[in-house]
Amino acid sequence: MSARGQASAGELLELVRSGRAVTRGALQQATGLSRATVGQRLDRLFRAGWLREGAGGPVDSPLGGRPSITLEFDDAHAVVLAADLETRHARAAVLSLSGEILAEHTGTLVIEDGPDVVLGELGHWFAELLEKTGRRAGEVGGIGLAVPGPVDSGTGRVVQPPIMPGWDGYDITGRLAGAFAEATGAAPVPVLVDNDANLMAYGEQRTGFPDCSAFVLVKVSTGIGAGVVVDGSIYRGIDGGAGDIGHIRVPAGADALCRCGSYGCLAAVASGGAVARRLAGTGVPAASGSDVRDVLASGHPGAAALAREAGRQVGDVLATVVTLLNPGVLMIAGDLAGTPFLTGVRELLYQRALPRSTAHLNVVTSRLGERAGLVGAGALVVEHLYAPSRVEERLLALGV
Repeated sequence: MSARGQASAGELLELVRSGRAVTRGALQQATGLSRATVGQRLDRLFRAGWLREGAGGPVDSPLGGRPSITLEFDDAHAVVLAADLETRHARAAVLSLSGEILAEHTGTLVIEDGPDVVLGELGHWFAELLEKTGRRAGEVGGIGLAVPGPVDSGTGRVVQPPIMPGWDGYDITGRLAGAFAEATGAAPVPVLVDNDANLMAYGEQRTGFPDCSAFVLVKVSTGIGAGVVVDGSIYRGIDGGAGDIGHIRVPAGADALCRCGSYGCLAAVASGGAVARRLAGTGVPAASGSDVRDVLASGHPGAAALAREAGRQVGDVLATVVTLLNPGVLMIAGDLAGTPFLTGVRELLYQRALPRSTAHLNVVTSRLGERAGLVGAGALVVEHLYAPSRVEERLLALGV
């Protein structure tokens, strides 16, 4: 917040959106601005269509009087687009500014086909979804994209992704913005890219555990990755590499070759891809984490045993993660996040971690399921668009 008495229109909007101050009087009290100045700045937000008046609030004065009119963020004035890429499938959606999924599409999209093909197809998916919802392309505020690899958030480019051949250093934001514009005829919009586990963690924490100040999500699908949310913000490390636990070396994997080119990585022995290879070796057709999920759902006992052992391997690594970060919630998500895998995680986690580290730890499975990445990607775009530092620039562009 700016110095008291100098709060911008963006900071007033943030106070309303967060619920910290939702009346004109509360905004004056929180910022030190005069009634006239608050009115002038709110007027710009009303003219932009970003705020609306709600119902009257309670009367604070013992002398009575008219109730204060509350202010609300108008989440109907725009929409955002989001997509979540897996190795062989993708999911895309149109979301409201409050995170509600308005339309959704899931289909085959092979990441090994390369960024030009994949992102071009996403542009077409987005155009079809907008038509389905009846929203105009000009109403789209931005696009969020979740990818299964480490991302430099400053550039939006993936950095040496083990399971995304041909994507290293590629201009994802430029290509996806262009694909959207080509498919819809609209002007390009901001595109934000982040790691899928990061965005899943962000979506799950915001919707299900908003009061948890240290939240960890571990996604176990074809690969393994973790997303960490600290004090409501994604923790990425210095260049997007935080949470890449799938490439921690484990003793059981000494002879296992990982897709990154190294031996002994956790992902080489405990990911959905690793379990799929073991199942295929026994004659069960499986090539990816999603195939393992389907085999587990059928009640295959051999698959359950392999998933439990994979959970033990991951639980052993998570004992260190929990000791280091001391999270309040550890969420297991992805294709393997069922009872056998979770049982294995719990066995080794509680055996290896100190009781002090797990005394207040809540180990859970995903609440949003396959939509977690979409919800997180949408939320990331909304926070970007309405960040106080960006609001003034956008208001000027709108001419208000």
